[in-house]
Amino acid sequence: MNWFVWALLSALFAGITAILAKVGVKDVDSNMATAIRTVVILIFAWAVALSTETQPFSTIGKRTWIFLVLSGIATGLSWLCYFRALQLGEASRVAPVDKLSVVVAIALAAIFLHERLTWHHWVGGAFIFTGAVVLAYT
Repeated sequence: MNWFVWALLSALFAGITAILAKVGVKDVDSNMATAIRTVVILIFAWAVALSTETQPFSTIGKRTWIFLVLSGIATGLSWLCYFRALQLGEASRVAPVDKLSVVVAIALAAIFLHERLTWHHWVGGAFIFTGAVVLAYT
């Protein structure tokens, strides 16, 4: 499968996640819900990594470790905020606003990774932004 199929599957599972999480945070503190979800993901991720060809830790460079740890911290902060937003708001409004991460990623990719943005990026990003605003404030 190519990157697009994997990305579509990611979107499908993220959509399912939003609905399951909304139901899951109904009667529990959002931080506790995030902690429970994180443990499940931790176990699942290690099971997948260990059941496939894994790369030895010794071959992972210091720079890679630093960026993966920072990415993990950013993910944790994102999840804490997402679960709190789901607890306070409707999933149909929270999820689209959360997807503004696409616009942020496009901008950061241009700034820090020097990726060249085409008019497609600008138009698509504008549609995502507009859609999130419309869904959040209707």
